[in-house]
Amino acid sequence: MTQSERREWLIKVLLNEPDSPDEYKKIELPPQNDEEAQKNLLRSLMNVRPPRPVSDEFLKIQDEYLTERNKERGITDVATLKNVPADKRIFLWQGDITTLNADAIVNAANSALLGCFAPLHACIDN
Repeated sequence: MTQSERREWLIKVLLNEPDSPDEYKKIELPPQNDEEAQKNLLRSLMNVRPPRPVSDEFLKIQDEYLTERNKERGITDVATLKNVPADKRIFLWQGDITTLNADAIVNAANSALLGCFAPLHACIDN
């Protein structure tokens, strides 16, 4: 399965979940040549989906898709960063935390620890 096929498959599954909102039925899949629109739609659907079980197949294809997206965007390994002089266990990162390969990332999540549900919102929880 190509990256484009994975993205389209994930979008279709999210749009057609049994408990999806009725307005999802009106959403059309952007054309294959509009990759950015497809990426934005997939991200939006993932942003607003409440936590609930999915199939093993969904998890497998989502993993493959996100792994490839990580390769495209680039990953920064924490081992390549300089630690804070006062404590060698602490590293300060100024950048996109979604591109960090680290054991733990401390961020200002909301009180429910579920992140932001606003589609395409540029906050640190999304």
